[in-house]
Amino acid sequence: MIHPLAEVHSDKIGQNTDVWQFSIILKGAIIGANCNINCHTFIENEVILGDNVTIKSGVYLWDGITIESDVFVGPNVTFTNDPYPRSKIYPKSFQKTLISHGASIGAAATILGGVKIGSYSMVGANALVTKDIPSRGLAIGNPAKVIGWLNEDGTKMKRIDTKLFQDNRGQIWNLQDDKIELK
Repeated sequence: MIHPLAEVHSDKIGQNTDVWQFSIILKGAIIGANCNINCHTFIENEVILGDNVTIKSGVYLWDGITIESDVFVGPNVTFTNDPYPRSKIYPKSFQKTLISHGASIGAAATILGGVKIGSYSMVGANALVTKDIPSRGLAIGNPAKVIGWLNEDGTKMKRIDTKLFQDNRGQIWNLQDDKIELK
């Protein structure tokens, strides 16, 4: 469903995707199936959204942003793509930002250009992401820091000792080099 008050120029919108009023999607954008793009959003040309993505109100997605499937982007999340912005002076290319499969970004978080947010990770509300967040990381604060590790459903893993965690399926994960891996 595309609301009559939305302005959609792209013909690459997947089936069963809803685009609500006062949203603008430019011609080059690629939007997957079963997405929900809430009101007052803006999506530039070089943006790719996977399937089952939720973009809440007040989010602007600039050139160079890729959001994989099953991602939640909360209201008023801010993305950037130019580290040295100047009026009417444009870089040759914009920074690339990747939000990986199953990640969630809380309300009013700021995501600086050029970072990768790993799969099944979660960024807390109002966090400032200045560097990559590893898969399954729970990151909060300004600047955002990983404070825990998550199951696929978003619940926290149980800490067994300083470097070992147990997921909700009973599997053991090892923390090494600021990343968590199945043991």
